[in-house]
Amino acid sequence: MASKFINLLQPLTMGPLTLRNRIIMSALTRSRSVPTNVPNDINLEYYAQRARGGAGLITTEGTLICQQGAEWQNAPGIWNQDQVVAWKRITDAVHAEGGLIFSQLWHLGRVTHPDAPEQKASGMPVYGPSAIAARGGKFRFLPGQPGYVTPVAVDDPRVLIDLYRQAAINAKEAGFDGVELHAANGYLVHQFLDSTSNKRTDAYGGSVENRARVGLEILRELVSVWGSKRVAVRLSPSGGYNDMGMPLQENIDTFRYFISQADVLDLGYICLVRYIPEFDPKIDGQHRATKHDVLKTYRPCIKKSLLLLNGGLTPEEANQLIAAKEIDAAAFGTLWIGHPDLAKRIEQGVPIDAKLDHKTFYGGGPQIPYEEQKKGYTDYPAARL
Repeated sequence: MASKFINLLQPLTMGPLTLRNRIIMSALTRSRSVPTNVPNDINLEYYAQRARGGAGLITTEGTLICQQGAEWQNAPGIWNQDQVVAWKRITDAVHAEGGLIFSQLWHLGRVTHPDAPEQKASGMPVYGPSAIAARGGKFRFLPGQPGYVTPVAVDDPRVLIDLYRQAAINAKEAGFDGVELHAANGYLVHQFLDSTSNKRTDAYGGSVENRARVGLEILRELVSVWGSKRVAVRLSPSGGYNDMGMPLQENIDTFRYFISQADVLDLGYICLVRYIPEFDPKIDGQHRATKHDVLKTYRPCIKKSLLLLNGGLTPEEANQLIAAKEIDAAAFGTLWIGHPDLAKRIEQGVPIDAKLDHKTFYGGGPQIPYEEQKKGYTDYPAARL
């Protein structure tokens, strides 16, 4: 059975790193760093399980670069020393299982809430490129379950860029093998790229080149800390989620420019998320995404970096795309939730058939007892091989 996926199972060289296969674990928000955004023993077991299960590379869940009032109260952070020490235990555990792990660096921008306890504690406003609210959102832990608010347009984006640099330094101290910039899903970098959320008239808004500036400046800072091949970026050009999306040609022009310029930096990889119906909400009766063929549209822009594809892939399709040299590796998300040994199952031809409990995808908040946070997180069994 192993030969069926021979391309997916081939090792992959990424600069100084050698991935044992091309089966990547995508970033997955699971919201279980209870109670203070510091990774815990349950998080350690979760990542160690998936390293033991053969992942070629693990990308952490979105990891907050500063204290923020996110919809997911228990997302982990990497802005203080307690978090760095906690992550070091996790990276050590992953390395002990022969794995590699990148930290996904995350700032939510305009889709946080000023009344969230974490946002209040930060002493910072909800920042965005412009004072334009995203439509949607549901802060279930706040009275009335409010949606997104109008953000404060950040005066000098360098303030935020510097936070990414410090987070990259912290990730290095925590023993990660590299970092991935989260520039997808309507979060801060994506908000600067998209002309519907960025109406600035300074050097960070207006033209495609200006709207791309924040993301590219962040990538250059990350490269200055890590070296180019240990830096990656994740993009979702179809938008939709968190009220993102431009007219088709503007969308294509924007992302072709950004991807081409990012590729000049000779990154470890560029991960493209293709159109996913579940991430295309209806707003005012219309689907929000700019639906197009992400792989076909942007593949020609990537010449130096590896290309990872994410978004509803099956192992069969991924294997075919690698064989055709359309992609270099496949980033699987949901399949890793119920199959901590996904890579070994693919290698051995074991069915990928876990029954997922969607109610446990995200932790239930600090009110859920610690032991119960394991449910739907670390209690999916590995196959008996």
